[in-house]
Amino acid sequence: MRLILLGAPGAGKGTQAEILSKLMDVPTISTGNILRAAMKAGTEVGLKAKSYVESGKLVPDEVIIGIIQERLAQPDCANGYILDGVPRTIPQAQTMEDMGIEIDCALSIEVDDDVIVRRMSGRRTCKECSATFHVENNPPKGEGKCDFCGGELTIRADDAPETVKKRLETYHRETEPLKAFYAERGKLRLVDNQPGIEATTEAIRSVLGI
Repeated sequence: MRLILLGAPGAGKGTQAEILSKLMDVPTISTGNILRAAMKAGTEVGLKAKSYVESGKLVPDEVIIGIIQERLAQPDCANGYILDGVPRTIPQAQTMEDMGIEIDCALSIEVDDDVIVRRMSGRRTCKECSATFHVENNPPKGEGKCDFCGGELTIRADDAPETVKKRLETYHRETEPLKAFYAERGKLRLVDNQPGIEATTEAIRSVLGI
């Protein structure tokens, strides 16, 4: 299955992408993780992206599409993939369609803005491997330490409440119209916010029939 995950920042797309990747045995392609790795490494594309991400703005299309093109050409994507964080705009979606990138389903996780702000203020990200945790919903086994690599957990600049509100404004203006784009193609599926990660996974499995 070739799946796009839609939803506001903090809706749980990354967490569900990891779970669905194991269930369907296909790779998750998270633009956010790729960009953060580039920013940490101080690459040209990383430095370019950093100024946009930290101010809550969208990274330009040419940077995103270039990353996706390279990734989808790798052999592990031959049997399907999950796109998390891309496309973010209708022009991106149209460009991907024009490039022949096939999508079976666009799944939107629906969460209210006030829930997002509260949720993201509790998010913690590993400095080393970019794994994410939440102080309430998905706490690490050891306080301040990543379960996977032992790295230090931090609050990302773009998880600060004032930045989250800016990101939500950008989402509603730039990204939410994608729901209509994929609905017109008969590929949109909606999943309402659930009380926990497992419940959300079950709702997604029901919608996708997996």
